[in-house]
Amino acid sequence: MPRFFIEFSYDGTNYHGLQKQPNSNTIQEVIETNLSKFLRSEINLTLAGRTDSGVHAKQMFSHFDFNNEFDVENFCSRLNSMLPNDICIESLKKVKDDAHSRFDADSRTYEYTIISKKDPFNYKYSYYLKENLDIKKMNNMCKLLIANDDFKCFSKSNTDVKTYICDIKEAEWIMKENTYIFKITADRFLRNMVRSIVGTMIEAGKNKISEKDFQKIIDSRDRSAAGYSVPSSGLTLLNINYKKIFINSWKK
Repeated sequence: MPRFFIEFSYDGTNYHGLQKQPNSNTIQEVIETNLSKFLRSEINLTLAGRTDSGVHAKQMFSHFDFNNEFDVENFCSRLNSMLPNDICIESLKKVKDDAHSRFDADSRTYEYTIISKKDPFNYKYSYYLKENLDIKKMNNMCKLLIANDDFKCFSKSNTDVKTYICDIKEAEWIMKENTYIFKITADRFLRNMVRSIVGTMIEAGKNKISEKDFQKIIDSRDRSAAGYSVPSSGLTLLNINYKKIFINSWKK
């Protein structure tokens, strides 16, 4: 059966996360409901990953199988007209029949934004923190992230994963005026991983823990040893990269 990828973006503020769950308003449920109406057939999406309540995405993917003909040229515009303003279909992609939106992803990139000056127009997409942070020290911690691969200490407890191994390819803090931006790329991420990494690095930025302490936290494999989990509002999934699996594409 032909397989299609949907590329979409969303503001997660008004949703209880991406993944469908009982008695909750989720992004997956909203898209599936409207997609099923559009195609006049019940559609179940397979997501490339999951994001928690309040987390945003500039690029997320999912896939579905559909055997009947439909208007691919106007797919994005017609489905977007049915969706709320905080969810947008960016493109429809025809892929190989065995392509998988989750397992074929080569890497994912997240960005976390901290502002040190209160901004009523940016509070939904950032974490307001008054204190000055030592960005040089936090970037030294980034080198430790890249050098390690077991991140159980940053994972939410009681998850159903089989391994806590992640290949972090890039990690960096950048400062722009009153804004600290943390960007991280890896092959996969554990639940709550980025938010707990940022919370721990903030402790370093405040000079409360050293580089040696940070390495000890990683070695401990103990979530209680790491720092707090920063608010979800500042976290955005920037992109997901795939190898050559796309056959054709129709953009919005």
